Amino acid sequence: MSTDAAPEFLVACLCAAWCGTCRDYRAGFDALAARFPTARFLWLDVEDEADLLDDYDVDNFPTLLIQRDDAVLFFGPMLPHHDLLQRTLESFHAQPPTESLRYAHADPERRRWQTERNLRRALAERDDAA
Repeated sequence: MSTDAAPEFLVACLCAAWCGTCRDYRAGFDALAARFPTARFLWLDVEDEADLLDDYDVDNFPTLLIQRDDAVLFFGPMLPHHDLLQRTLESFHAQPPTESLRYAHADPERRRWQTERNLRRALAERDDAA
């Protein structure tokens, strides 16, 4: 990652304001952001950000998306236990970038994520269009 680029890791929680589980999860998610200051943490409401997230098919909350640079490493619902997200992030941080890239392409579902769930790319496209 270059010094002028976006943070290496992007961690997004896809949620809904009406969801009590999401509301309860928010404080711990924000606390984890403070523990991983070199990552970009985003809290995205699927209804407020429908133009960005409609194609993401979020069925359960919280749904997490974790990217390392342009590689989507995780996309899906995660039990609302902050220690689970913390361990997942620690595991991805411990991987060399080449291992993360192999992991991101290790099976057909993860390979699909690279084009269908690349949030970093979708955000950049939205910013360019603005």
